[in-house]
Formats: sequence, C-alpha cells, structure tokens
Amino acid sequence: MKVLGLIGGMSWESTVIYYQLINRRVRAGMGGLHSSKCLVYSLDFAEIAALQHCGKWDEASVLLCDAAASLKRGGADAIVICTNTMHKLASVVEQHSGLPLLHIADPTADAIKQCGYRRVGLLGTRYTMEQDFYKARLVGQHGLDVLIPDECDRAIVNRVIYDELCIGLIKNESRVAYVEIVRRMQAAGAQCIILGCTEIGMLLTNADVPLPLFDTTVIHAEAAADWAMQGCVVP
Repeated sequence: MKVLGLIGGMSWESTVIYYQLINRRVRAGMGGLHSSKCLVYSLDFAEIAALQHCGKWDEASVLLCDAAASLKRGGADAIVICTNTMHKLASVVEQHSGLPLLHIADPTADAIKQCGYRRVGLLGTRYTMEQDFYKARLVGQHGLDVLIPDECDRAIVNRVIYDELCIGLIKNESRVAYVEIVRRMQAAGAQCIILGCTEIGMLLTNADVPLPLFDTTVIHAEAAADWAMQGCVVP
C-alpha cells in the first residue's frame, strides 16, 4: 500500500473527517484489520487564515511546501491537501515536493460527470468561489459550467465557514441560510452543488436540499484511499 501524505489542519475539524474516511475506505477495500498508511502534517490554521486574508499567498506557499517536504522525508508517496482553498497552491506544492499531488477538483468533477450533470453550483470560501484557480480547472479540464452565488450569498457562505464550521459550530439558522442559497442556485440553473469547502458537509446533507450534493471531502478522501490501494493484493 502506498503512503499518503496529508497536509491538514485547515481546519482540523475536516482533517479528522479525512482520516476517518480514508481508513474506512481502506478497511472496506482490503478487509480485516487493514488501515491506511498515512502521515499527517497539521498546520496552524490561524496562521494560514491570516495569510489568506492579507493575500500573502507566497508566504502561505512556503508553509505548505515545507509541510510537503516533511511528508516526503517521512516516506509519503503522494500529497493530499485536505482543503479546497489551499489548492490555489497545488501546482507549487507539487513541483516543490516532487511528489504527485492528488487534486481535489478532479475526482469531484469525474463524479459529477458520471452522474450526467454539467451545470454545477459551487459553494466554498470566497477565495474558492471568486478566484479562478478552482473554477478554471473545473471548466478548462473537465468541461463543467460553474455557477457561484451572488455577492450577498457568497458573504454568508464564507462567514459561516470561518466563524462557525472551522471551529466546530453547527447552527440550524446557518443550515437554513445555506438551503435558501442552494434554492436560489437551482433557480439560476444549477443541476447539482459542489460542497467546495471541506467543512460544509458538517452542515448540509442531501436530505436538506433540493439538488444533489457532491461533498469534496468524501470524494477526495475516498479517491486518495483508492489511489493508495492500487495494485495491492489482499491475501
């Protein structure tokens, strides 16, 4: 089994979920007492969030590249960035580490296309929704049509992520607000919704909304586990 190098802590609330999902996928795939061979480098999210807010992405890239280098020295065979937003730095981290980076958008787009959808609504941090690093990959490499909420709704989605979900707060009024945002995206033509922040799945489920949800945390974690198990022979 290959060794996964997880760059987590952004936030640790979702990194815990990654660890659980990866190990459950390995157990399901290999049976018995099997679990994932993985290393976790957990960053201090307060430092990362401050750099995000100030637009200091070069400084943030140093932290992620150092984390990736540590994981490589520890024996990792691939890098998994356990957050959507910091995939803004994915190519830099991959180049610096010299390891393959399992990009979160690719298995997500594949899952969407397998279900026959093309016009997707994207929820995430402001950076993920408004900047091109994520949307451009979905459009350019996967041929999806990506919709984002309007400015007011983007502010709500972003606030709930940073002020609540990243510190483990789950509020029903925020769930109601997100459901209304999904309804407005449905009215705008979205066929499904990408939960493009690894914490949103803590708040929303398919039972809450009128459109299919594609939870990037689940999709990414399971894809990483599948990659690690490729070629394994179970006795």
